[in-house]
Amino acid sequence: MDWRPDRTDKKPIYKQIADYIEQGISEGTFSADSLLPSERALASELQVNRSTVVAAYEELQSLGVVERKKGSGTRVSTNIWGIAHKRVPNWGRYVEDGSFLPNLPMVQRIRTETYKNDLINLASGELTEALFPNTEFQAILFQKPFTGYLGYDHPQGNESLRKAICAHVEQHKKIKADPASVLITSGAQQALHLIIQCLLKPGDAVAIEDPSYCYSLPIFQSAGLKTFHLPVDEQGMNPQDLVNLHKKHKIRMVFLNPDHQNPSGTAMSQARRRKVLELSAEFGIPVIEDDPYSLTSFNGEVHPTLKSMDENGNVLYVSSLSKIVASGLRIGWVIGPSTVIQRLADAKQQVDFGHSIFPQWVAKEFLESEQFHDHIAMLRGKLEAQRNEITSTLTKILGDQVEFFMPQGGIHLWCKLKEEVNEYELLNESMKRGVAFVPGSIMGSKTGYVRLTFGREEPEAIRKGIVRFAEALKAVQSLTQT
Repeated sequence: MDWRPDRTDKKPIYKQIADYIEQGISEGTFSADSLLPSERALASELQVNRSTVVAAYEELQSLGVVERKKGSGTRVSTNIWGIAHKRVPNWGRYVEDGSFLPNLPMVQRIRTETYKNDLINLASGELTEALFPNTEFQAILFQKPFTGYLGYDHPQGNESLRKAICAHVEQHKKIKADPASVLITSGAQQALHLIIQCLLKPGDAVAIEDPSYCYSLPIFQSAGLKTFHLPVDEQGMNPQDLVNLHKKHKIRMVFLNPDHQNPSGTAMSQARRRKVLELSAEFGIPVIEDDPYSLTSFNGEVHPTLKSMDENGNVLYVSSLSKIVASGLRIGWVIGPSTVIQRLADAKQQVDFGHSIFPQWVAKEFLESEQFHDHIAMLRGKLEAQRNEITSTLTKILGDQVEFFMPQGGIHLWCKLKEEVNEYELLNESMKRGVAFVPGSIMGSKTGYVRLTFGREEPEAIRKGIVRFAEALKAVQSLTQT
């Protein structure tokens, strides 16, 4: 055997061995029913531990391409080609080898557990059902029958909705836009994916906040981008850090969430916003402004967005109705130069031929209604009450064991645990006790943090959830001390 595993490859050696043998079986090097080298012999030939070969053979056995019998060795499966001499695709390998990376295992587990089990959900970044405008939507559907066109709509989205969004952002965000500069997307998430896929190339360097929601997204790695971090303090990211990164790495794009940032809850200071725009103009770096939370400001004061301050067309503005109306509506948008919007619209059309007309119609009617303003006022009041519940309960139960920044809007609380604890064990213990949260390592590079979301549950459930979280923390700390 001339082949040798590559010890510089990130892929585990046992998987490299399994891949090599599987490829040999596909190409006929190892024929059906042929005996493969013994574990000891192959380990000696490849200069690896015997346990590594055992793991490789077990991997192949789990895929159904080899058969292992004690005392008889490992053979290529006799029925590998099936009765009709047609082999079933190795779907497990395809799943592993795809270029679009999956979510982190911990993220997948949190999602699975919260759907499967009746957990108090302090992890999900959506609103509680009680905050959805169900009555208002029912009134719209009852009073205004839909008479729109049921075919494919404009690639950028329904024009009436785009006009409504232009009026909305001008009134609430002081952003002047025309319908040609707006693209309707399936929430802000799709907008970010389109921007990354269409405007960047593998090897490009981008800057993201640390901690941030972007930190948790595999899409940057899937696209082959190099991500560099901008630490966030109580005034947001420091523009000088962007200067330093750009000098070293030639940053091609920066992703920012200036208002009630996820997860820190901070709002970028006005001085820093102005400096970011100055640097963007100086270096020619596009700024992606992700703004899901600015309208949730508890005192009703909405800070000037970067886009509203942008005089050079350097900002792509991303927002949605997910965090202020309903996540299931799937209405988001990008506002930017028309050439960029047309490029993104072309890509979206390749993916889904444009957005469904029904949620666009409902969103347009709701944005233009008087009820929208009442809804936002109600949302602010209830989210503030839910924030007060989570912070007061944390302080009452955990006292100085935890510290946090008090957000003035949004739905997240970023907490620093004073005593070091294994976050995996803490998450496991918490979910056993019926509450889920997001470990800090998913959102940022610093250790000892957790994100507790207060938008998903009502006050009573929040109170119970924090009690359970505190019990889990105490249990894990006691195990660590022993």
